[in-house]
Amino acid sequence: MIPDIPNPDSEPVSFANDRDALSPSFLDHLQSTSREVHLRVEGGRKLHGDVTLKASKNAAVALLCASLLNYGVTKFLNFPRIEEVTRMIEVLESIGVKINWRDNNTLELRRPKKLTLENLNEEAARKTRSVLMLIGPLMHDHEEFDIPYAGGCKLGERTVKPHQYALEEFGASITATDKRYSVKVDKKAPGEMTLYESGNTVTNNTILAAAGVVEETFIQAASCDYMVQDLCYFLQKIGIEIEGIGTPLLRIRGLSRIKKNIEYSPTEDPIEAMFFISAAVTTDSEITIRRVPFRWISLELIKLKRMGIRYTISSPYKAANGHVDLADLTIHRHEGKLSALPDKLHPNVWPGLNPDNLPYFVPIAGIATGQTLIHDWIYESRAIYYAELSKLGIKVELLDQHRVHVRGPSELVKANMSCPPALRPASLLLIGMLAASGVSILRNVYVINRGYEDLAARLNLLGASVEVFS
Repeated sequence: MIPDIPNPDSEPVSFANDRDALSPSFLDHLQSTSREVHLRVEGGRKLHGDVTLKASKNAAVALLCASLLNYGVTKFLNFPRIEEVTRMIEVLESIGVKINWRDNNTLELRRPKKLTLENLNEEAARKTRSVLMLIGPLMHDHEEFDIPYAGGCKLGERTVKPHQYALEEFGASITATDKRYSVKVDKKAPGEMTLYESGNTVTNNTILAAAGVVEETFIQAASCDYMVQDLCYFLQKIGIEIEGIGTPLLRIRGLSRIKKNIEYSPTEDPIEAMFFISAAVTTDSEITIRRVPFRWISLELIKLKRMGIRYTISSPYKAANGHVDLADLTIHRHEGKLSALPDKLHPNVWPGLNPDNLPYFVPIAGIATGQTLIHDWIYESRAIYYAELSKLGIKVELLDQHRVHVRGPSELVKANMSCPPALRPASLLLIGMLAASGVSILRNVYVINRGYEDLAARLNLLGASVEVFS
């Protein structure tokens, strides 16, 4: 759903709820958002070999926003070339940031002394919810500015009130006018504060606001999730003092101005790891997933183990940022010997089961013997999209807008379908098609390209048969 838009003739109101290896041919698709891209999937094949994870989508967009704090040159190494990043780059370029892609997915950013916020690319901004995280860094050197309503996945009501409440503590006054948020800033140091909601983007926005305050900010109820940790590690590298990373209690002492030439590598994506795990299990295949931030999916792996999935993990090694533990994860064939869990599957804040990983249990539950209750309590609409898997033969019973029963084992069948307007549910259809015998068509995969880089080519290297066409 889109944000509530006030009548343009009405007075401004308080902050509104938000409802709501690259081949040249693939790069051409990536650069054209007006052109619908589709996938032709010949399913029923066993996957094999190994795949290396790309950097985290959710960390990447937060880091792009954080780059505005630095007046020096920021280089991000091994950065994901995905639609969500492209939209944020279009926004940053429109306000004057010089951005260049270098070899090996290195992204170089140079912000000007003065940003031209009046030129902000609204079309690109409205396609990503990440634009909200611009408020935190922009409020340090702008007393007044506008941000378009945020877009992104349509997952039901996704309130932006927590952003308002948090940024008010730093002196931001935010009102909703016609299709935009107007921000006025009378900057102050909040000292100690508690977040209204432990959301990831809310926490990131608050951290970015605190990064420009020289007095100490003590934040309670912060998200501990992987994207927040990655942001904190980057900020530490540019000189921000942060204590409590990975806990709900953060102490931050910022800087009034930062000018530093730095390089930083975001950590590999645990959600992408779960995509490939789900693809391997649903197709009953053995693959190795390299550079997995395994501690960030430890609960998911325990749940899978209790269902009968066998896997092995290599000895751990450090990510390029020097902080996160990685390992190579091999998923072994189960040969149909999976059982449904006796208790429900539901998401929670880290170290709970990641909300973006929960959907990948749906096709897995569909091939396990028994009935699984999946309770997606965070989003009002996402469980509804799970029912689309029934068109591929998975037995999904929608109980209400948050809960589904999945019964297995199911025999998957080919289908011709369009992607729902949400990244994870859309990628579930691709997983189901990989497992279904015959040729399936998945239409308008822009939403998948928002979060996954060159996915068709990488699946083909694992033995799949996925053709991109338009």
